[in-house]
Amino acid sequence: MAQQQLEETLCTLLAHPEGRIVEFKTAKNQYDEDKLGRYFTALANEANLTDVDAAWIIFGVDDARRVVGTQYLHGENHERQLRMKVEEGTQPSSGFRDIHELQTTEGRVLLFEVPPAPRGIPMAWKGHYYARDGENLVPLALDKIDEIRQQTLAGDWTAAVVPEATIQHLDLAALAKAREAFAAKHPEAADEISAWTN
Repeated sequence: MAQQQLEETLCTLLAHPEGRIVEFKTAKNQYDEDKLGRYFTALANEANLTDVDAAWIIFGVDDARRVVGTQYLHGENHERQLRMKVEEGTQPSSGFRDIHELQTTEGRVLLFEVPPAPRGIPMAWKGHYYARDGENLVPLALDKIDEIRQQTLAGDWTAAVVPEATIQHLDLAALAKAREAFAAKHPEAADEISAWTN
């Protein structure tokens, strides 16, 4: 992401309070990596539930949403270790989409870009599911776990109707194979199935 895009992203995020998909932390010099992992999974779950492309953890910003700068995560080796710890602690394994560094006149800011949890799979940190309740980090409620898990049912492409489709869009070899497999599963109707038209 280019410098100008990062500045615009930060301005947009600062214009809104913390919530389901944004967390601000001062993190002057250090930050508890286990707590960062909990925030990562909470924001990933919320990004999934709110159907956004990314959530954000911003270091170098205080609770009043003022840039104060951070010295956290200097050096490529430290960043690589942090990424590995997050990937090892998440189930399913996931990590930051990117960690952006932005130098502002008020100080250095880190923007951790968090991808949404995969469709149908709530994300856990070391076996525990997290979410947001306003600005608070809380356990992911059972109804939210169910909502995420049911996404695969709602997204079954094999049950989707394609209004523009015609018979010419069908692969005849695939159709024959499907008919054969269906007949093997329902041998009592094999004669009837073989007589079906395309």
